[in-house]
Amino acid sequence: MPFDLNFRVLLSNPLINVGVISWAVAQAVKTVIHGITQKEFSRERLSGAGGMPSSHSAVTCSVLLTSYFLYGFASPIFALSFILALIVMYDATGVRWHAGLHAKAINYLVEYLENEKEHDTEALKEMIPKLNESLGHRMIEVICGALLGFAIALIGHFCF
Repeated sequence: MPFDLNFRVLLSNPLINVGVISWAVAQAVKTVIHGITQKEFSRERLSGAGGMPSSHSAVTCSVLLTSYFLYGFASPIFALSFILALIVMYDATGVRWHAGLHAKAINYLVEYLENEKEHDTEALKEMIPKLNESLGHRMIEVICGALLGFAIALIGHFCF
């Protein structure tokens, strides 16, 4: 089977399409917001977790609404999309948010120990690299991501 045929099959799935578009738009918006608020461009924002809006919420909610439009409320696809969206959004504001707080505390402790003269700072840096503190989301970031995902699903449904 030639590659272009496989690529056409991939593009023919509206759930994949709306999910990928939602992720790309959320990451682009996240990068712009970061650039405005921090007055710097960050390539990490183009693919990284955390920040405003939640791309995870955008993806799951766009797939959720598109599955409703395509298959209806009673379909197993809608049910799975609904449960997945709940799990992802709960995780973003719960577990991943707290993991980011833990990373912030660990980074602070490592920086504090590096400033103390009695510790081997090179060994410490090798043992504990700087951890990513932007893993989860505040509730407003998840809500904005969900709304973005719903908006993209609506645009996709009514315009294409």
